[in-house]
Amino acid sequence: MATVVIPFRSSDPKRRLDGLDAAARADLAHAMLADVLAAARPLGPVFVVAAEAPGLPGVEWVDDPHRGQGIAVRAALDAAVAAGSTPPFLVVNADLPCVATRDLSALAHAVRVDGLAIAAAQDGTTNALALSTADLFRPLYGEGSADRFAALAPSRRLDAPNLMDDVDTPGDLRRLAERLGTNTKRVLASLHLESAA
Repeated sequence: MATVVIPFRSSDPKRRLDGLDAAARADLAHAMLADVLAAARPLGPVFVVAAEAPGLPGVEWVDDPHRGQGIAVRAALDAAVAAGSTPPFLVVNADLPCVATRDLSALAHAVRVDGLAIAAAQDGTTNALALSTADLFRPLYGEGSADRFAALAPSRRLDAPNLMDDVDTPGDLRRLAERLGTNTKRVLASLHLESAA
């Protein structure tokens, strides 16, 4: 068992997805979130921190403080601890539509005692964390954040493609097409993104 925290930008998400209007980007962002949730729910309680309740079953909603991703994650971790949720605490970005339960389980099992595990993106930012205790978290997101998180405590890097591959651009969606989750595939097909990109 694990506790999963997912920060979700529900207002004007994924602005780098050229060729899509705001409504289409929102549909795609919600589909990616749904795929991450499908992978996370079997592990234990899931807390989504967002500006508005996602209206999805089996999810605890935490109001986004609107002070950046790190503060949003801190709010969700505090809510999880207050609810009596148990470690490890997984912090998983909402734009990982290839992720499967086995990937999150591997991340949870990679946590060092009194430490953490990290799944970094190709650019050195942080896509997912697993923390042995919620107190370890610090708001360190941004360029080079994976190294900063690794310096907090004994850490282990997890090289899992489904956790390393996030979606920022239409090219990412094309590159990952064979591995995308069912919700993202369905919305992507309805948007005909291949002709817009």
